[in-house]
Amino acid sequence: MKAPQSEAGHLSLLDRALWFFIHHKIGAFALTALIVGAGLITAPFDVETTALPRYPVPVDAIPDIGENQQIVFTQWPGRSPQDVEDQITYPLTTALLGIPKIKTVRGFSMFGFSSIYVIFDESADFYWSRSRILEKLNSLPSQTLPDAVKPVLGPDATGLGQVFWYTLEGQDREGRPTGGWDLHELRSIQDWQVRYALQSAEGVSEAASVGGFVREYQIDIDPDAMRAWEVTFQDIYNAVRMSNRDVGAQTIEINRAEYLIRGVGFVKSVSDLENAVIRARDGIPVYISNVAHVHLGPAPRRGALDREGAEAVGGVVAARYGANPLQVIKNVKAKIAEISPGLPEKELPDGRMSKVTIVPFYDRSGLIYETLDTLRTAIFQQILVTVIVVMLMVAHLRSSLLISIMLPLTVLGTFIAMKLFGVDANVVALSGIAIAIGAVVDMGIVVCENILKHLREAGPDDDSARTVFEASREVGGAIATAAATTIIGFLPVFALEAAEGKLFRPLAFTKTFALLVSIIIALFILPALAHILFAWRIRSRVLQGAGLLILLATGLGFTFLTAWKIPGAFLIGFALYQGILFFSPAWAAQWGAHAVTLIGAIIISAILAHYWAPLGLDHTEGQNLIFVCSLIGGLMAFFMAFQFLYPWLLRLLLSAKILFLTLPLVIIILGAMVWLGFDKVFPFLPSSLRAWRPVVAVAHAFPGLGREFMPTLDEGSFLLMPTTMPHASIGEAMDVLSKQDILIGQI
Repeated sequence: MKAPQSEAGHLSLLDRALWFFIHHKIGAFALTALIVGAGLITAPFDVETTALPRYPVPVDAIPDIGENQQIVFTQWPGRSPQDVEDQITYPLTTALLGIPKIKTVRGFSMFGFSSIYVIFDESADFYWSRSRILEKLNSLPSQTLPDAVKPVLGPDATGLGQVFWYTLEGQDREGRPTGGWDLHELRSIQDWQVRYALQSAEGVSEAASVGGFVREYQIDIDPDAMRAWEVTFQDIYNAVRMSNRDVGAQTIEINRAEYLIRGVGFVKSVSDLENAVIRARDGIPVYISNVAHVHLGPAPRRGALDREGAEAVGGVVAARYGANPLQVIKNVKAKIAEISPGLPEKELPDGRMSKVTIVPFYDRSGLIYETLDTLRTAIFQQILVTVIVVMLMVAHLRSSLLISIMLPLTVLGTFIAMKLFGVDANVVALSGIAIAIGAVVDMGIVVCENILKHLREAGPDDDSARTVFEASREVGGAIATAAATTIIGFLPVFALEAAEGKLFRPLAFTKTFALLVSIIIALFILPALAHILFAWRIRSRVLQGAGLLILLATGLGFTFLTAWKIPGAFLIGFALYQGILFFSPAWAAQWGAHAVTLIGAIIISAILAHYWAPLGLDHTEGQNLIFVCSLIGGLMAFFMAFQFLYPWLLRLLLSAKILFLTLPLVIIILGAMVWLGFDKVFPFLPSSLRAWRPVVAVAHAFPGLGREFMPTLDEGSFLLMPTTMPHASIGEAMDVLSKQDILIGQI
């Protein structure tokens, strides 16, 4: 069918697209299927789709507002902070300053090591900055650093990369703690088995070991024996160094066969070191065992791990930059399940079997799922509230169902845009979707209400498609303008930089995506579906009955055979509603439709009362339902009364314009006082008037709002960061830590 011409000439591009989708509804269905399919593929929720692949949006609990930095770590054991500063930190800092796109370089010199934090501009790519640092380190002139000092680059993770902590514990087959493992045994298992396995999981940057004791060969030198054998410390050092390596020589030929000559020298036991030759004196070899005592012992340590008052061994998994933290945690758990059967076990003296088990004690996936559930619950409840409002205010069940379809479609379309533009899902980004829900619903209400109005006013011979087109076109420009105004209002947020930009830009992006997607749905998909639901009529009673039976059977199947019970309930209600309209007389159909609408509103209120429980769980479901129905009914009654009295109020206010305009003025003054404070709003008041008691009381009541960069985030957890004296020993720190953990565990 050819598109109609507008009164001013040719139709705009927007009108032509609208006309196309109304008359080619297969295009609207295809667009809807595309949004649903791609949205399920990219949704951060755990969507079980066996027929579709999954490429979810990376999801984390909170946005990463850290700086774009890389860490250069250099060890120089035994050196004072001043020596480290003069010979490592200062030369490296001055050399790294020549790298492009550097904002600042911060160096810290400690006893035995140096840490240099290289801060890049936000525009610098993360891995590009790492390659530039490695290039600079590899091209340092000779003698820049002391001999045998090698700077290394930190892992490719950010400050929020630590997503999984765990301990290694001995447990029996029922999962009960058994113990039976020394700290050095657990640390060896962590270093040589668990750490490498977890580091191979997809998306893991580093799996670091924490706690326990690292076993090493220790040589306790006897000075008296050294003098007796005339051996120096350097002789012992060279003997140990030379004895712990393999050497190769040439080949020899025996019976026309060639053999390689190789000296095997890697140390595998204490006796290998004890039998290492230092020198020969009068043909008599001097062994290390003659001048020293060799044994296994713990390496010096600068940190430890405590779990509920007992020292433990564990590790931390850091997610790679740009990886999906939730997926990384899943990969780590899958790797743990894979390696757990192969971890060591032994029989204890009491006959019980003790097997080394990986026990998580920090898993960010719980907080991530809570964040996702917050959005899922908010959207679900907003859909229910929207359906109630539309059903009662518009008094049209099909409109409420059609408007409700916009919400999940908009959310799915927003996930697609987030994936395309690289916006990660977190509590701030997802809140942008929740904020935009109101504007999304408004678009659907405006379009559906205008279509219903034009269809009621149209004659029986008018083309319904043309009527739907004109109704949608009439409000299309206003909807697009309103959405554009909201989007333009967020432009300053896109201009934010550094931590502020990282925190709030995702919210601006998701709200913008939601508004743009809702415009597409409201102007192209909604009119086509509205034409089907509002204008199409099935004349045959047989076909009407068959369609209603199919709809009812589908709803019953969803309700009793799948987890989609609420959509099934909606389908059942819609089938009953349409059945009343089709098979009842006109007077009964009208009252029956109102009855179904009221019953549907009560059912939805019951669902909301179950989730909200506004009176508390100690009250019955019926009491909560009565409260919710009273609350929603009271609000609906207020708005209906306002709608009824609006013409009278408007005439009254227009007759007393000067008096009424004082109300906005008072609101502006009160708002400024709440925001800035009384003293800043009225700085011109004389001191005599400021001392007046009412003025003092008002100034005390309006001090102004405080300012805080980070919004309050109640994640249901506490982060305890105890401190002690800087010179406290590792033993003192462990004693304080274990006592704190025991006391906290008793709460």
